[in-house]
Amino acid sequence: MPSDAALPARNATTTDVRNAYAELLRDTRGLRREQQQAREAWFARLAADKKEETLFELEILLKGLACFANPRNHPGAGRRQTIVGYDFREHLQLARDGMARVVHLARAMLGERDRAFVFQRYLETVLPEDTARTRLLHATMTQETPEGSLFVLRHGFTNLIEVAGGLLRVPRLNFRLFYAHLATTMREIAQSAFFNPLHALEFRPEFDRIASSQVLELIQRVPGEQAHRLVALTFLALFRMLRYLRLLDTIALDHSDRRIAGRAYLVLAVLRSDARALANYLRRRAGALLAGSYERSLLRVPATDLDARYDELAAEGHRLMAVKVALTGVAANLRLEMRRTFEHDLLPADSALSEAEHRSRLRAATANLRPALQNAILFLGRSLGAHFEEGRVFDDHAARRTTSERLRRDVWMFAQIARAFASKARHTGPAQDRWTGIASFAFVREFLSYFRAMGYPLLRVGDYPRVDTFMAAMSRLEETDLLDPARLEAAILECEAFYEFLTRLFDQISKRDELAGVPFDRKDAARALRLYLGERS
Repeated sequence: MPSDAALPARNATTTDVRNAYAELLRDTRGLRREQQQAREAWFARLAADKKEETLFELEILLKGLACFANPRNHPGAGRRQTIVGYDFREHLQLARDGMARVVHLARAMLGERDRAFVFQRYLETVLPEDTARTRLLHATMTQETPEGSLFVLRHGFTNLIEVAGGLLRVPRLNFRLFYAHLATTMREIAQSAFFNPLHALEFRPEFDRIASSQVLELIQRVPGEQAHRLVALTFLALFRMLRYLRLLDTIALDHSDRRIAGRAYLVLAVLRSDARALANYLRRRAGALLAGSYERSLLRVPATDLDARYDELAAEGHRLMAVKVALTGVAANLRLEMRRTFEHDLLPADSALSEAEHRSRLRAATANLRPALQNAILFLGRSLGAHFEEGRVFDDHAARRTTSERLRRDVWMFAQIARAFASKARHTGPAQDRWTGIASFAFVREFLSYFRAMGYPLLRVGDYPRVDTFMAAMSRLEETDLLDPARLEAAILECEAFYEFLTRLFDQISKRDELAGVPFDRKDAARALRLYLGERS
């Protein structure tokens, strides 16, 4: 199953540090060079219609079966019932439908060779001798080529579908049976020589090359070994998630498939898993990796040069701190957006929705999540000194309007949060009792968490002129367990000033050409704010 341990984290050398983007595309799958070459040659001569889309969906569904085995990747708000009390028949039916789609896609890419598979299945059932059956099985289960590997997957999944059909006839399916079947599926995928996408964050040249020259140039300009690699990883992961959304839209619009839920829930499970993996990696590792990189650079400076290079070294330290804050801001925002999408926009797998309702909810979820991911890309670029143009970064023609709409909504939402924090802090005096003080000022910690997820991106995207002063005030709030009245007062003043700035920024965004004639839906924004704040509507 994908895990944080599978994340790419090796130390780059001086010769390859500038190629972190290419390295991530090439090496995160773990194929040997001869396997990569064989796969590339196979893909180049593949004659299947829309072969890139077909191969991408196949591999995402394979990964989705592993991610779907983990209930944390299922949509729906948390339930009070323990996992052992669930009936997983509906979940296994969705997984079985996804397996059937894998077989369909494999058949499309195997072409004429799929007939050999049908004939082999027939021979397996009629050969009387066990030794003859074993020889037949070994002869057709080699994985020396991508075709052979795909043939083996096709064979294994056909058997897995049969087993799932038997399990679905039991009156109640517990989690242990559900997981056991998907764990067997995972082992089948893990043994595939050419089609094993079971890493937490892995990329492929066929799917993940970033088309925007602006983004590629920015990645190459980022100085510092680990900063360069972390930025490349983050951009690649965010663009991969946008591709998941395009696949979900394709599934929702595919009316030739009457059972789309299985495909959709597997892709959603991959989206949730990859988002969590990226957010956790940035939150837990970015600071340590950047600090280690800075320390190694610092130790290479001769002691006699420290005084002369003090300003340069201090500036580099501040730059790396800004990179860390930007990356952890992306992580916090990603966690917040995924929680909203999976707990509110989507329903649990056993909700018994109609086909039309599945399609409608999928389109609504992708429409809400896409501008959030696009704005995360724009924010990261802005934090690193680049001004991206939506039309040159995204292949979505409506990106400029949707990102502006989302930015306007986020500006309004965080303005309300900043105003509420300042008002509450003004009317809450420092408590005398130590424990009462901690309880009374819990709202400060809550505000800081929302600032990291929502407020910091707005500082950068909006070119807030007092960004350094505001960040210093927020940092001083985080430095102590018990609040200093002077520090709290400084934070209040900064929040009040930021609120005024956001109010003006809201008006400016509303006057953009792409939002002409697009009214601001205040009720919808208020409803979204309640969801972000964890309230149930």
